[in-house]
Amino acid sequence: MLPAGSRLRRREEFASVIRRGRRGGRSRLVVHLDRPTGGGAPRAGFVVSKAVGNAVVRHRVTRRLRHLVRPRLDQLPPGALLVVRALPPSATASSAELADDLDSGLRAARRKLSGAPVKTGG
Repeated sequence: MLPAGSRLRRREEFASVIRRGRRGGRSRLVVHLDRPTGGGAPRAGFVVSKAVGNAVVRHRVTRRLRHLVRPRLDQLPPGALLVVRALPPSATASSAELADDLDSGLRAARRKLSGAPVKTGG
């Protein structure tokens, strides 16, 4: 479980991060990262829709993502807002695969947030 001060709870917070934040998409999940809004601890939230699976599968994916995000919150700037959106392939992914996608998505979103040029494949 994430500490209460580290969780996004309101729908408006999720919508704001998804709309204004920078995105790092991968095959199993999409990471949305928004600029720090001030001080305080970074906060995170999770979106796992019914497309991922039934309630048991969705809760399992959420628990695994929460476990992976907890140690990574310290690496984010103070006040940063993070939303991790699970895609249907996350239901069958291993924890190691989810961790790789999360790290890769966070790197991409942080790079876009800092304004550095983003390399495109091809």
